[in-house]
Amino acid sequence: MRYLSKLAGSNLRKIADIAALEALYGTPGAPALRKVAHQMTPLYRKWIMASKLCVLSTVGANGTDGSPRGDDGPVIAELDPKTLAMPDWRGNNRLDSLRNIVEDGRMSLMFLVPGSNNVVRVNGHAVLTDDAALRARFEKKGRQPATVIVITIGEIYSQCARALMRAGTWAGVDESGDLPSVGEILAEMTSGQEGGAPYDNAWGARAKKTMW
Repeated sequence: MRYLSKLAGSNLRKIADIAALEALYGTPGAPALRKVAHQMTPLYRKWIMASKLCVLSTVGANGTDGSPRGDDGPVIAELDPKTLAMPDWRGNNRLDSLRNIVEDGRMSLMFLVPGSNNVVRVNGHAVLTDDAALRARFEKKGRQPATVIVITIGEIYSQCARALMRAGTWAGVDESGDLPSVGEILAEMTSGQEGGAPYDNAWGARAKKTMW
């Protein structure tokens, strides 16, 4: 909010009119509009079921949230052509996405498949459930998700490949060598009270025990 307040008082030229925005870009081509579906189709189904990783975006009273969601198989299940289900496997218990879903329900999914520069997006509305039968459907290694996100599809469409192409996302180059570890970030944020090497060293075993 401090950033927004500063921005509002600056001399930055802001685009506050949809017509002005569209004038800068022009109209979308016919394929960009015609590729939109409003439920699962055979080919969109094939693409989404190949995805083990997606990004879940939600909105709520405290703002927006983007959360990566991954599994060792399809990251979602199809309940019917208009309805998807996503188990909420153990995380850090911040519950940012889940709070937003309870409060608002508007959401988006962005599905990724390694090697493909294309992305498939789903926009829709979600509810959160602790239904016993649905939770049991996702049981793995004796564990069940605490809740399941049930998504009503509003629209499905493929995203232009240019962003991943620009980034060289699947070029096979590992650029992570100089990234800080989570332990280092935690130590920075807590002035050394938590995190550091002990956190990083214990993470692998801890994650293995609580993966699902």
